[in-house]
Amino acid sequence: MITIALSKGRIFEETTPLLAAAGITPAEDPEASRKLIIATNREEVRLLIVRASDVPTYVQNGGADLGIAGRDVLVEHGGEGLYQPLDLKIAECRMMVAVREGFDYLGAARSGARLRVATKYTRIARDHFAEKGMHVDLIKLYGSMELAPLVGLSDAIVDLVSSGNTLRANGLVAVEEIMAISSRLVVNQASLKLKRAQIQPIIDAFAAAVL
Repeated sequence: MITIALSKGRIFEETTPLLAAAGITPAEDPEASRKLIIATNREEVRLLIVRASDVPTYVQNGGADLGIAGRDVLVEHGGEGLYQPLDLKIAECRMMVAVREGFDYLGAARSGARLRVATKYTRIARDHFAEKGMHVDLIKLYGSMELAPLVGLSDAIVDLVSSGNTLRANGLVAVEEIMAISSRLVVNQASLKLKRAQIQPIIDAFAAAVL
């Protein structure tokens, strides 16, 4: 049995054509089903529906053989022990620093002021500001990041930005790009050794579909 860990939403939608290229069709729509294990048209392949942030953990620890996760999730997780053979070039966006309109971010950075930064990506934010030699106090949030500067909880946020519409609607502006984000295929290293005959064709089909 080959188990592929996926998350609902944009990543799953953009993964569907890649699965089809590998001859894999889900038996049910995970958006409409409450099932967390979804069968496919191939008896030896099943899909595991998990939170996006949990995909690396399931793959790393053998709960799934393969998975698809954003670069943001992988960097934040650490990615140790995971084989990452492909950038699938799906669910693309950017990890950005954003502040409320009128805030002098460049001035604060030059002066070495201590900034309060709200984010759920604490590892990414810590490493980014450390490289710049900036002093920051990190505030861990799990959603509605844009609120933090508006109510004085933070000076800046670090978050994913796609169109930028949410930032603009809340009076925020992106001031610095940390990294480009897209989704990667990740593979359990032990599974690749023990199930290479089943897994390698899936990797190859994904690679051909991406090209």
